[in-house]
This record gives sequence, structure tokens and C-alpha cells, in this order.
Amino acid sequence: MFPRFIGVLEIMAVLGTFSSLAYYCLCIWGAASFLRDRKHLSEGLSQPPVSILKPLKGTDPEMYENFRRHCLQDYGEYEILFGVSDANDPAVALVEKLKQEFPQCAIQLIVCSEKLGTNIKVSNLAQMLAHARHEFLVVNDSDIRVDAGYLRSIIAPLAAGAGLVTFLYRGVAAPTLGSRLEAVGISTDFIAGVLAARQLEGINFGLGSTLAFRHQDLQAIGGFEILLDYLADDYELGHRIAASGKRVELSGTIVETFLPAYSFRGFVQHQLRWARTVRDSRKAGYLGLGLTFGLPWAFSAVVFSRGASWAWWLLALTAGMRLLVAYLVGSKVLEDRQVAHNLWLVPFRDLIALGVWLISFTGHTVEWRGDQFLLKDGKLARLSS
Repeated sequence: MFPRFIGVLEIMAVLGTFSSLAYYCLCIWGAASFLRDRKHLSEGLSQPPVSILKPLKGTDPEMYENFRRHCLQDYGEYEILFGVSDANDPAVALVEKLKQEFPQCAIQLIVCSEKLGTNIKVSNLAQMLAHARHEFLVVNDSDIRVDAGYLRSIIAPLAAGAGLVTFLYRGVAAPTLGSRLEAVGISTDFIAGVLAARQLEGINFGLGSTLAFRHQDLQAIGGFEILLDYLADDYELGHRIAASGKRVELSGTIVETFLPAYSFRGFVQHQLRWARTVRDSRKAGYLGLGLTFGLPWAFSAVVFSRGASWAWWLLALTAGMRLLVAYLVGSKVLEDRQVAHNLWLVPFRDLIALGVWLISFTGHTVEWRGDQFLLKDGKLARLSS
């Protein structure tokens, strides 16, 4: 009975490995397709005025320099709206410093005193929107750094009829192991999955690195108010605009996010929150992630086959394909200079990702900016403050 059970596990491991290899091929195809399509993207000739909305809470690494880059756009008319829910938020001092350094920029600081829903970021956005003067809106996170052509690269696909434009991003790691693992996961796994989804079904979601859209399209789906209790507000916004019949596109421009100096525990907690967020947002797709953990599957095949030579060859093939995905997506698509130095972390990170994936099915609580929430069907309910 026991040898038969081991044989079943061996077959499962082999099937899991082959499904992962098929997924890696899809990622490579998606990356090659994106690189090909990016060559045909052009910046728009017209430059309609734009409102940039940046909700803030606390400070992030390199925050002030990230703010400065938004004031150095090679673009015509635009304004930057910063929103905080507390007038004593430490980010306020940075905004005031920015206004002094760039008096020629239209910069507003808005104190969003009402709590309209559980997601304070979206609550702030709903209140900031009333102060935005322009039809074209850009929302991005406080830890995002952009180049001078950022706004120009947004307008071209919007002018061509896209309902929402979102951006790929690379993580700039702090020196800690947790931060480096986070950056490796972004550049070699998460973005690879985004490109695979683009190739398989098209983009029907948004990424918090950038969400660019028209005011009228936001209002057509019910405004920010419909997102007030969702944790994955960026995903939901893109998904709802796509469901309205509008096209969601990836820009060819890559932006950067500066990662905190995560401890190992902090990294795992952040991964678990992200995992449960994706689980509730894309249930079927998230369940299918179990068939993409190639290295753990291939190693299991070696164990259950008692070290058969074919299993070692399968493990070598899987490792080669996994590293090829990491290199192609990280180094070529994202132009992430850290990837080559951190490739050795990929197997370790993938093993942690498998553990997080399994644990994510065991509960519905998440920790977000120090507070505990219950997550159900993508919506948040506060457990503590």
C-alpha cells in the first residue's frame, strides 16, 4: 500500500512539474510579446491637462525624491494633488517642502477628514477627486518613482481609446534579506504572471504603480465610492473598467517602487496579505497557481522517485527554465539591474511562496499598515485600530 501511495505522489509531482514548465513557456511568450509590442508604442503628440492624485499615509523610503520626479515632467499642464486623512501625518512636511522647491508646479495638499469606508486610501481618493480640475486622471502610490516622459507615455494609449493604462514596475530593494526577497518576487514571478495573463486573456485589472483613466470612465462605473471597502482597489478599478467594455493596456514604460527594509517576518506577512488579496480577487486563477511552483514540484519528483536519473534531469530542466523566466522578465523587460545578483535567491523565494500559498487558504485576516482586518470576497472589515 505504501509503495503505491509513493507512486501516486511521484506521478503528481511529475504532472505538477510539467504544468509548471508549460506555465514558464507562457511567461516567456508573454515577455517576448511585450518586448515586441513595446517597440511600437509611441508618445502622444497631444498633451491634454492631467491631474495626478497621490493618497498618502506616513512616509516611505526615498519618498521626497519620488515626489520631486513628479514635478520634473516633460509635459504641458498638470497638477499634483496629495491627500492625507490626518493633518499631522508626517508626509505633510514633505509636501510643504515640495511646494517651496517647486513654486511653479500646481500642487495641492488636501486633508480628507471623512472616513467614507474601510479602505482609507480610496476614501481619500474620493475626497480628493472633488478638487481635481482635469478630465485625465493619474493615481499612483507614494513609493513610485517616474522619469520625465512618464505623463507622455500615459496619454498615447488613452488617446488611442484605452479606458485605463497601468504600468509594470520593478522593486528597488533595501539591504535586508526580506526586502531583497520581495524585489526578486516582483521581478521574476509577479510580473511574469502579469505578462502571462496579458498573453492568455488580456489585461483586465490594474496595478497600483499607476492607474490612468478619464474622469468620465471612472464615473461610469460608479466612482471611487464603489471601491471603498475593497483591499485590492487597483485590481477592482481596472477590472470594472474592463467589464464596462473599455480596453485596459500596459504602458511600455517601467516605473520603480522603493521597498521598505523588511525583516524576514515582515516580508512573509506582506506576502500573506498579498496572497489573500489575490485569492479573493481571482479565485480560479489563484487556485491554479499551485500548478506553477516548478522547482518544488521537480524536487518532489526527485524525492518520490528515490533519486532516479530522469528526475534529476527533469529538475535541471525546470531550474533552467525558471532562471530563464527570471532573466528574461527581470533583466530584459524590467531592466532590473539587481536580478542578476539575486538569482540565487529565486529557489529560496519560490519555496517561501509555496508555503505562503498553502497558508493563505487557512484564514481570512490580513494586516495592513498596523491594523487587523477581516477579508471576505475582497472586502475589508476592521478588527482593530
